Amino acid sequence: MQSWKIGDVRITRLQEQQPVWPGTMITANATVDAIKGEREWLAPFIDDSGKILLSIHALLVESEGRRIIVDTCVGNDKPRPNFKDFNMLHTPFLADLEKAGVSRDSVDTVVCTHLHLDHVGWNTMLVNGRWQPTFPKARYMMCEREWEHWSKFDGLADFKLPIDDSVRPVIEAGQAELVEPGRRLTGEVWLEPTPGHTPGHTSVRISSRGENAVITGDMIHHPIQVAHPEWVCEFDTDPAMASDTRRKFVERYCDQPVHVIGTHFAGPTSGHIVRRGGKFVFEK
Repeated sequence: MQSWKIGDVRITRLQEQQPVWPGTMITANATVDAIKGEREWLAPFIDDSGKILLSIHALLVESEGRRIIVDTCVGNDKPRPNFKDFNMLHTPFLADLEKAGVSRDSVDTVVCTHLHLDHVGWNTMLVNGRWQPTFPKARYMMCEREWEHWSKFDGLADFKLPIDDSVRPVIEAGQAELVEPGRRLTGEVWLEPTPGHTPGHTSVRISSRGENAVITGDMIHHPIQVAHPEWVCEFDTDPAMASDTRRKFVERYCDQPVHVIGTHFAGPTSGHIVRRGGKFVFEK
C-alpha cells in the first residue's frame, strides 16, 4: 500500500484492481508502436507488449484530523454490461480499507472528481437489495455542474447506471453536497477545476508546509498524455476543452516541486512533470 507525506498531509493509495489494456482503449493515438516509442521514460507504466498498465484506486487524504476519500473506484455488485472488467465485481476493497485502519464510519468526506463508473462505485453498497451510502457519516462532494449534466443523461447504460445506483442514492439520503470548483475542504486541501473530460471535472490540490501535490482525476488518464496532452480520450465529453486543460496543466506544473498523483497511474503513481529533450515526460 503506497502512501506519501505532503507536509502534514498523508495520502494513501487504496487499490481495487490493476487493468492491463491496449492503449487505444484510452486514446486512439496510443498504438503499440507509439507507446513503445516512449519506452525510455514510460517503462514503469507499460508492459513488454506495449499495453498500458493502469490502476483503479481511491486516494485517502488525511488533513487536519479529517479523512477524505477521493474517488471510489468501481464498487461491488454493480451491473456494467459493456465493461466486462467492471461488471458485477466482488472485490475485497472494503476489507482492505479496514485492514488499513480506515473504518467506513471514520470517513468524513468523499470527493467525486467526476461521475464516471470507475470513480463513484463505492459511493454505495448493496444492503438487503437496496443501494445505501457506503460511508454513513461522510459528506459526498461533487461539482454542481457535473451533477446537472449527468442527472439528465439518458444515453449509454454504462454511463447512466452509475448515476442511478451510485450517485442518486447519496443525493436521496441527503449526504451529497453540490459545490463549486475551487471549494476548500481544509486549510491544506481544495478542489481545482479541470473541465473537459466531463463538464464539472475537478482535480484535488494539496499544500502543506511548503510541499505541494495534485490528484489528477481523469484529466490525465495515463502518463503518455503528459507527453501528448493533445491525445484525447474516447470518453472526453468535450475533447477540445479536455486537451486544452491537459496542456495548461502540464505547462503549469512542469519543472515545479509538485507531486502529481495520477488517479489511474500504476507503478509509482506519484511523480513530477519535467521537460526532457524538448518534450514533457513524467518521472518518479
